[in-house]
Amino acid sequence: MTTNLLRPLRRAVRRLGIDVVRHRPGGGDLVRLLRRYEIDLVLDAGAHRGDFGTLLREAGYRGRIVSFEPLREPRAELRHRAGLDDTWSVLPYALGDRTGTATLNISGHCGPASSFLPMLPRHRAAAPRTAYTGDVIVQTRRLDELWEQVTAPGERVFLNLDVQGYEAQVLGGAGEFADEICGVRLGAPLVPLFQGAPLFDELLALAREKLGLTLMSLAPGLTDPRDGRTLRCELVLLREDTSDPSEQVPAQAAHAE
Repeated sequence: MTTNLLRPLRRAVRRLGIDVVRHRPGGGDLVRLLRRYEIDLVLDAGAHRGDFGTLLREAGYRGRIVSFEPLREPRAELRHRAGLDDTWSVLPYALGDRTGTATLNISGHCGPASSFLPMLPRHRAAAPRTAYTGDVIVQTRRLDELWEQVTAPGERVFLNLDVQGYEAQVLGGAGEFADEICGVRLGAPLVPLFQGAPLFDELLALAREKLGLTLMSLAPGLTDPRDGRTLRCELVLLREDTSDPSEQVPAQAAHAE
């Protein structure tokens, strides 16, 4: 279904209390990974209207979700979705490396490409509708200051980062709790898309070295429709448990060797 047809259909069915969203592949694979590594809490930074949380639920994830979204309009829809779910909560902050306020550039009509960083021409050319249309002052918080509020002892935490070039700042804000993050999903650009944002190699090294995570999956993200070039990939990394019995060589086989 084309975008021109989808938009009026979506408006019409919303009047009936139903929402129509684009299908995003890969939800089942991700949920299987979350189940395999016993993730029971997802912190969703840059949650926008709640598409990622909805994706998880539709794919079978039943653990807790805490979503962070600083923009009022998408947060209203996010709260509506989460309000139907007893284990999904919403906080009105942008995560980063400082607590206070900051200027957020608004992409399109409060779109998910909103960022604290200047958008570069390559991004605008590949996705013209994401161009900035204004800015707004939003609340920012460090994750380590919220950690005990949003997590419970023993929970295995997975961090989803849809923060458009601000990944390093969010991870920096985890502070002493960085070692307790068991997994992360983030967008890793192959070319500069936001001014000053880290690229693929730097983000991969950061997740491996700072958090001690292992790359589990990689999928194409933003693609330039003019030439088909992938501009950003989606990475999923998780903390491997070396004591996992499924990874060990059976005792008899070990002796036989």
